[in-house]
Amino acid sequence: MTILTDIRTLEDIKLLVDTFYAKVQKDKFIGPIFNEKIGIRWPEHLEKMYRFWQTILLEVHTYSGSPFPPHKQLPVAKEHFDRWMEIFIETTDSLFIGPLAEEAKLRAKNMAEMFNYKIEYFRNAAGNLKS
Repeated sequence: MTILTDIRTLEDIKLLVDTFYAKVQKDKFIGPIFNEKIGIRWPEHLEKMYRFWQTILLEVHTYSGSPFPPHKQLPVAKEHFDRWMEIFIETTDSLFIGPLAEEAKLRAKNMAEMFNYKIEYFRNAAGNLKS
């Protein structure tokens, strides 16, 4: 039996990100969306995710940028974000336990809700312009 510990290092973040996105890529529901958008740029995307989570969880400021714009035009709805969260929580809980693991799940939940809200907002605003 493996004893779970909290997220503490960049190596922990890499394990979380790599495990999570390996599951996402194979997921029948959200995998095709990610694989089509990212294509052959998975190593680049994973590096960016390492920096993003390192900045958020370990307060080592290696990420700069705005995470929302690349997601704005994705063909996703609430069900896609729900599935993303399901995989994220399952992955985090299988690898880690502790305050930073809980923080990761909370931050992911907040980000998924905000992205969903903003995508819907932009879609509705664009639809109103066409009417």
